[in-house]
Amino acid sequence: MNSQTKATQSHKMNAEERRAAITLSSVFALRMLGLFMLLPVFSLAGQSLKGYTPALIGLAIGAYGLTQAIFQIPFGWLSDRYGRKPIILFGLVLFFIGSLVAGLSDHIYGVIAGRLLQGCGAIASAIMALAADLSRDEQRTKIMASIGMSIGAAFAVAMIIGPGLTHWLGLQGLFFVIAGFAILAMLVIYFLTPNPQNQYVQRDNIASHGQFSRIFKDGQLMRLNYGIFTLHFLLTSFFVAFPTRLISLDVKMVDHSWVYLVTMAAAVILMLPLIIFAEKKRQHARIMLLAVLLIALVEFSFGMVHFALPLVVVAMIIFFTGFNLLEALLPSMISRIAPLSGKGTALGVYSTSQFLGAFLGGPIAGLIMQYKGMDGIYLIGSLIALSWAVLLLGLKNPPVLTAYTLTMPDVAEAAFPSLIDEIKAIEGVSEAVALPEAGAVYLKVDKRILDNESLAKFSKKH
Repeated sequence: MNSQTKATQSHKMNAEERRAAITLSSVFALRMLGLFMLLPVFSLAGQSLKGYTPALIGLAIGAYGLTQAIFQIPFGWLSDRYGRKPIILFGLVLFFIGSLVAGLSDHIYGVIAGRLLQGCGAIASAIMALAADLSRDEQRTKIMASIGMSIGAAFAVAMIIGPGLTHWLGLQGLFFVIAGFAILAMLVIYFLTPNPQNQYVQRDNIASHGQFSRIFKDGQLMRLNYGIFTLHFLLTSFFVAFPTRLISLDVKMVDHSWVYLVTMAAAVILMLPLIIFAEKKRQHARIMLLAVLLIALVEFSFGMVHFALPLVVVAMIIFFTGFNLLEALLPSMISRIAPLSGKGTALGVYSTSQFLGAFLGGPIAGLIMQYKGMDGIYLIGSLIALSWAVLLLGLKNPPVLTAYTLTMPDVAEAAFPSLIDEIKAIEGVSEAVALPEAGAVYLKVDKRILDNESLAKFSKKH
């Protein structure tokens, strides 16, 4: 096999990598589908539970976020120690048990307990680490991208099918469907997902104990963490009230699916050119600011005016255009801005912030609704969105850097420190971090000025 053929093959996923991409994306999608399906229906369907109050409905909607936030980073550490698959399966078992507890309960407190148990299965970082174990460096971004797309698809599908399933099966039946998703995800992990030949400490995906202070002191990263916290706070709080608004417009719950289908489809169409503009023109911060202002506008409008259904649909399209933009741009910004040595920690703090926002959005919105009504939720949401917009004024566009990996399986561990110094001296290399246990060096490079010839010689040399 000549070198050109080898190079061509290195740009394609092999059979194991394709299986990893498909199965891990499926597991992520099944789990997130189960969590998201409750969002558009619970504030209505939960009213039939004993002990119902708007505040407790809000708590039940957001409860999973609390335990997700608590266990997100520890589950990553546990997967390093006890293996990826055992920890992922353990998390899915917790998710399954939580779904059953919620489905078998006719009291709001039982459902809250089930939601808390669902969130205990915080397996995101363990899945990402398994994806890294099962892929070569040059194919890793493809697998991570497929997982990211599966989450977006799960959200859209959940919003569309959730109301219909709840209408036909009831709230308890919906929880049993979610439990079925957990079983299916376990079967996929156990029987279909490849077993990694080697397991490395995944610095790209799992938090490091010593990096937290550095991440918390980084103003740019903390702006993004506040952003994802706020985004999911606003999403959860929005859906404490919005299903009731549709009912007030004489839209039956089974027909809510059509509203979400139209809004989701239109929002994706509007989002794509803005994403392309942000990437091509490197205007990430400006597009994010636009998205936040769109969300603030919708929240304020809903708080001040009770629109007819056609205008509500238009407003929802605007809301989800902004939401989808931010959901796509925020993780991209985190991965580009985070230092290589602290990327796993930065992603861990980011995920924890996301789930804390989802948790607090529910009960706070429920309390506001209980004492001030629906309009108060939207007006508070608009103020929170505006606070985020003010912080975004200080956000910088990400540097024009690309991730690059040098694979050096034959280099002794003791030789890596001196190699790192040599690599950093190459023009266009911004960062270099050694991973001796994997026989690799991770780089961030500026392709516009990178001395490719020196880097290529260096790779061949070692």
